[in-house]
Amino acid sequence: MLRLSELRLPLDHGPDDLEQAVLRYLKIPRARLLDCQLVKRSVDARRRDRIQLIYSVDVALDGEAALMRRRHGDRRLRPTPDTHYRYVARAPEGIGGHSEQRPVVVGAGPCGYFAALLLAQMGFRPLLLERGQPVKQRTADTFGFWRRTAGFNPESNAQFGEGGAGTFSDGKLYSQVSDPDHYGCKVLEELVACGANREILTQHRPHIGTFKLATVVRGLRAKIEALGGEVRFGSRVDQLLLEPCAGPPGSDHASGKSQRVVGLSLADGTSLPCRQVVLAPGHSARDSFQMLQQAGVALEAKPFAVGFRIEHPQALVDEARWGLNAGHPLLGAAEFKLVHHAANGRCVYSFCMCPGGTVVAATSEEGRVVTNGMSQYSRNERNANSGIVVGIHPEKDFPGGPLAGVELQEKLESHAFEMGGRDYSAPGQLVGDFVKGRASTKLGEVEPSYKPGIKLTDLADALPSYAIEAMREAFPAFGKKIRGFDRPDAILTGIETRTSSPIRITRDNETLQSLNTRGLYPAGEGAGYAGGILSAGVDGIKVAEALVRDMLADLDVEQKGGAQ
Repeated sequence: MLRLSELRLPLDHGPDDLEQAVLRYLKIPRARLLDCQLVKRSVDARRRDRIQLIYSVDVALDGEAALMRRRHGDRRLRPTPDTHYRYVARAPEGIGGHSEQRPVVVGAGPCGYFAALLLAQMGFRPLLLERGQPVKQRTADTFGFWRRTAGFNPESNAQFGEGGAGTFSDGKLYSQVSDPDHYGCKVLEELVACGANREILTQHRPHIGTFKLATVVRGLRAKIEALGGEVRFGSRVDQLLLEPCAGPPGSDHASGKSQRVVGLSLADGTSLPCRQVVLAPGHSARDSFQMLQQAGVALEAKPFAVGFRIEHPQALVDEARWGLNAGHPLLGAAEFKLVHHAANGRCVYSFCMCPGGTVVAATSEEGRVVTNGMSQYSRNERNANSGIVVGIHPEKDFPGGPLAGVELQEKLESHAFEMGGRDYSAPGQLVGDFVKGRASTKLGEVEPSYKPGIKLTDLADALPSYAIEAMREAFPAFGKKIRGFDRPDAILTGIETRTSSPIRITRDNETLQSLNTRGLYPAGEGAGYAGGILSAGVDGIKVAEALVRDMLADLDVEQKGGAQ
């Protein structure tokens, strides 16, 4: 088949227009077109009065080779890439007979689940450990906290539990990471097989939505278990069991590995022998980061961002992006992406924009306030929300050890808890008051969606002064790009700090093992190698492949040694 891209059609085109566009572009009669399959559909809304849909399609033709010779050099036409996933290995007979041979995955977020799924599909019967609860119980715990019908549970909340932080989000499935091997296609196909809408395979910016994600993660768990894997909830890893590496030239010690994994110690006091561990802790596992530092695992601080959530009526965003086409069924709720480079050198940008969604309480620790955005697949809530955040850097803003960024997050979140009244209400302010530097005392037309609730105040000291200064400058600039963005009664809800992991668990680029700990495979967003559901799933696949290669190499060495 051949892939034809950049076919442009008007928003209200007819059902046969795409096929006709293919025939016109290729200059062939209908009889030569054997098949036409939709690959991707995106929207070009640069002109609101002339919105276009952009298609990529795979076509089967009579005489493909001759056509390709004739259209040589056509950048829009190429052979359809092979996106079929191929497993790197299959488990040998009897693998996993000894407990230490069983690969262990820590963390049941998208990275951990895809690592476990790939290991199970290759026959290695992984054990997956998750500190939180299954998604059904986790949802009850989380919504109970939001609605004030239950207390806060530090082990079952918007961050911890089956599905990871992405379960209570918009479920975005797009990423800017390079993916030459098409791992992303494997992720999307598995999500569809577990209950996600098939549209995610062809949408340019696909999303699942919170409630659908809950169904999908249950499907992933069932698939892992059906293939011989095991998932244990309420199983927090409190310690890595390590031993020093030593040996002749060419050994782990000689190549820079000072220690190796021999097991895990769990919170219930049990020990688990193992030699290969995929560590996918999520960006909020601060106690795990501290444990790793104490164990001497190589870590480094990395940049992240801090800011607030902003809410507008979704209708305002729709009108700004779609104009008179707002409400069109093919367009849905409009999104935005904004960037402003402030005079003080800071970059202010929108983050995790959730059309037709809600702002939610996303803390994972008692006595701290954190916000995030969430929406359902329908995206039909009254407000749009987005993080408006400012990038910060270790060298400049939080110098110190690898956990200096964690300490900054904790300080800001604890202060937000105090500002909100110490009951998990979030501090809030109207945009007009924020820009003018005065406290808010009453709401306007925009009704905040954050549960448990907000307390109007002055957010000036909720974040470092450089962030406040940059955001005050950015809002009027954003208002010039999206009319009404800086309307005085738009709501800011504080604070957003969990934009990404504040640390990186450094790993070798080839083996994907920790730089100094043999058998430890840091993975996903919490380890500093992903940013969202799709990229986390992709990283889980890559790490699973790397683990299998190393595991089989070790087994081969052991077998050869035993034969001598």
